[in-house]
Amino acid sequence: MATPQPSTPPKDERTEPQAPPPPGVAIEVRDLVKSYAGQPILRGINLIVPSGTTTVILGGSGQGKSVLMKHLIGLEHPDSGHVFINGRDIVPMNSAQLNEVRNEFGMVFQNAALFDSMSVYENVAFPLREHTRMKEAEIQKRVHEVLSLFSLDPKAYSKFPAQISGGMRKRVGLARAVVRQPKIVLYDEPTTGLDPLTTEAVDEMILHAKESLNVTSVVISHDIGSAFKIADSLAFLHAGRIIEHGSPAEFKNSKREEVQRFLSMWFAKSY
Repeated sequence: MATPQPSTPPKDERTEPQAPPPPGVAIEVRDLVKSYAGQPILRGINLIVPSGTTTVILGGSGQGKSVLMKHLIGLEHPDSGHVFINGRDIVPMNSAQLNEVRNEFGMVFQNAALFDSMSVYENVAFPLREHTRMKEAEIQKRVHEVLSLFSLDPKAYSKFPAQISGGMRKRVGLARAVVRQPKIVLYDEPTTGLDPLTTEAVDEMILHAKESLNVTSVVISHDIGSAFKIADSLAFLHAGRIIEHGSPAEFKNSKREEVQRFLSMWFAKSY
């Protein structure tokens, strides 16, 4: 009788070595799949974000935009697929390795997410105090440089979030996101709930951050007007897949019915 051979465990393709992206690619997502309680959310996402560019991910509510963003910084683990950040696949990484990669990111939250009990200055200084060994004089110099970059009045440095406007809170949130000089900045619905003038100011800040700091930006949004202004490329997420990806001009001329419907609904609301 033949001796039974031990069964070979199935390979977990998430941990199989993958060829890294070519130089000049800050983010690459390959065949990313994620489900919750058997409900598919991401159904095979593929996306390339070149270094120093701004990619806006558009789509309606519930299409998986925020879930995709969480995968970019390793807050979610995919069912299958890979996420490369500056050439490194973060999917097989452990917690310590992920924390190291996250140091390359800045994050701008939808409502700025400032600490109410801290002044403008203290909010921006917080990441430096928590994650670096900089001396207080160095922290003060860096915070003032960044606040100045986004044209914040020095008179506002001692104010608390409740004492400043929504547009100014956005400026402070962006200053905090870039104070550690990240390579990549993620924006979560940066213009939601803002009036047109403040939206325009936020758009200008995003462009200014890209030009002044040479950061790679990924913006989650449903604001087409803002997207067309700031994006080098647009990716449209629908039913868990990116069904269109190209320049603003290519996006406008898309042949996809879902894209044209999304565009027409937005333009109808704008007039």
